Amino acid sequence: MTPAVALAETPLFERPLEQLLDEAVLFHGHLCPGQVLGVRMVMAGCREVGIPFPRRAGKRLVVFVEIDRCATDAIQALTGVSLGKRTLKHLDYGKMAATFVDVAGGTAVRVSARDDARALAALYAAGESDPRRAQTVAYRVMPERDLVRIEPVVVEPGWLERRRVRVFCHQCGEGINYQREVGVSGRLLCRPCSGERYYTQRRET
Repeated sequence: MTPAVALAETPLFERPLEQLLDEAVLFHGHLCPGQVLGVRMVMAGCREVGIPFPRRAGKRLVVFVEIDRCATDAIQALTGVSLGKRTLKHLDYGKMAATFVDVAGGTAVRVSARDDARALAALYAAGESDPRRAQTVAYRVMPERDLVRIEPVVVEPGWLERRRVRVFCHQCGEGINYQREVGVSGRLLCRPCSGERYYTQRRET
């Protein structure tokens, strides 16, 4: 068996960290603390739900990410989940956390960064004065229990499967897919019309 074949047949969470980092950085564009953290979150999450080869898992693996930062790119790069395949779910909670779900097996774990990991970084990167470089070095070698918290969870009904239906907003008239409408005073509204709007229409002057 050639080294390349052997590597391909090695579970993701048993592969060398540096090789996984190389793959993540190729996708993301640079090395940073978030990339290291994201790689280690993937290693922990896939191990805990029992998915050794996430890129082969198809839609069996779904990942909910709670922040749009560098770690999310590492998660996407190593697992192959994506928004377009509806296997990557972004929830804008502003938390460095991700939930890994084995849809077939019904198990799920939430992996979140420990808030005190930054403070511990100096202990694992002696002589490194720049905080970000210290974190990048430290997160490679820090024991998992000091870097992340792993919690078994149950994903609430409706988050994994949504009926493929289309309704129309009673206010703006635009179509709404996958049961994302909101009921307000007996009317079906899209989320922008219900108040969850990230944009306003520009008035021509």
